[in-house]
Amino acid sequence: MIGINVYLALIAIATLLSMYRFMAGPTTVDRLVAVDIMTTVTAGLMVLLALYYQRMILLDVALVYAILAFGGVIAFARYLEGGL
Repeated sequence: MIGINVYLALIAIATLLSMYRFMAGPTTVDRLVAVDIMTTVTAGLMVLLALYYQRMILLDVALVYAILAFGGVIAFARYLEGGL
């Protein structure tokens, strides 16, 4: 099985790339997608930590966090579209 350090390195790379997209994104939609990626990566990190520390409550926290982040991204996208 692959060690946790490999997974943490991949999460760090994904975070850095999405932070770059957030900073360099020419449009607001690019920045919104970058924030969505960062929230997804954060939820994945919570799942990874739940498995590492064997604390299954973190899986529930990650699920609620992902649902709230998804709702926030959808609401902001609707706002940008002019639908709200």
